[in-house]
Amino acid sequence: MNNQKGFTLIELMIVVAIIGILAAIAIPQYSRYQAKAKVSAAMAEASALKTGVEDTINAGTVPTLALAGGTSPTSNCSTLAVNGSLTANTTVVCTIQNAPQQVNAKTVTFTRDTTGTWSCASNVTDTTLLPKSCGGS
Repeated sequence: MNNQKGFTLIELMIVVAIIGILAAIAIPQYSRYQAKAKVSAAMAEASALKTGVEDTINAGTVPTLALAGGTSPTSNCSTLAVNGSLTANTTVVCTIQNAPQQVNAKTVTFTRDTTGTWSCASNVTDTTLLPKSCGGS
């Protein structure tokens, strides 16, 4: 008798189905991971300007992007802007670029009130993509 070796068609179809199920679960999770990473990177670039803004305000000068030590665009921010004032709130705003659709073109805003306290806000609608320090859940 001749014994044949190898996989049957049913066994191969089961393996393909399992791979399909795993891919259906993994791809959306990976996209969420990418979105969270991009938001964090954009926050880091915007947050880095807070020290320059503080120094400029303490010197009695209205802060600008150049005076705060920033440039625009950056690798994570299509626009990075400092909207400064000596008597009102000052903001550092980053518009996220090169990101998954959930966060692409959304903004991360750091606001300094007149007492020197910084707060973070974003218009990303899925708050699970944001860190807790910026309104995330």
